[in-house]
Amino acid sequence: MSGKISLDTNIVIRLFKNDPVVIQKLTHTSVCLTIPVVAELLYGAENSAKREENLKKYNQFIDACNILTITRNTAEQYSKIRMHLKKQGNPIPENDLWIAASCIENQIPLITDDSHFDGVKGLTIKQD
Repeated sequence: MSGKISLDTNIVIRLFKNDPVVIQKLTHTSVCLTIPVVAELLYGAENSAKREENLKKYNQFIDACNILTITRNTAEQYSKIRMHLKKQGNPIPENDLWIAASCIENQIPLITDDSHFDGVKGLTIKQD
C-alpha cells in the first residue's frame, strides 16, 4: 500500500503487538492519526499498569505520524455523518464519528477492524 493512510486505535494497538499483517499494510505509507485516536492512545497509556513506558512509546509514535486536526469542515462532516447514520438507525460511537469525519475531510483511507464504519458514506475503509 502506498500514499497516506489513517489508523484506527485498534490497528495502532495491533501494530504495537508487531502484527505482521498490519506491518505489511503500512509498508511505503505515510501514517496519519486523527485527534480522537491520539486521545484514545494517550488515555490507554495513562490507564495502563505500565503508564510511563506506554506514554513514552505512544508519544514517540504519535510524534512520527501526521496528525489530522479538527476544523470547522470536520465538524460539518461530523454532523452530516451523524444525521445520515441516525436516519439509518445505525449510530456509531462518538469518537468514531470524529475519526470518520477527519478521514473524509482529508480524503484519507482508514484502516480499522471495526465494521460499523461500513455505514459511513464517503469513507474509504481498508479493513483487515
